Amino acid sequence: MTTHATPHDPAPQAPLVVPTTNGTEKRKQRGVVARVLVYVVVAHLLAAYLYFLFDVAAKH
Repeated sequence: MTTHATPHDPAPQAPLVVPTTNGTEKRKQRGVVARVLVYVVVAHLLAAYLYFLFDVAAKH
């Protein structure tokens, strides 16, 4: 008995997905930049407050 090898079907291809951002990535990036700027400003204000607090306390 002879067996005939049948060719295998090629693996199915995944559909090509083209991402559409519609400008949301730029908006997210702007939000991150704004948040970082706010955190930096708040951190500096807190550091200045603590510095002056200890400076005033050291003089008394």
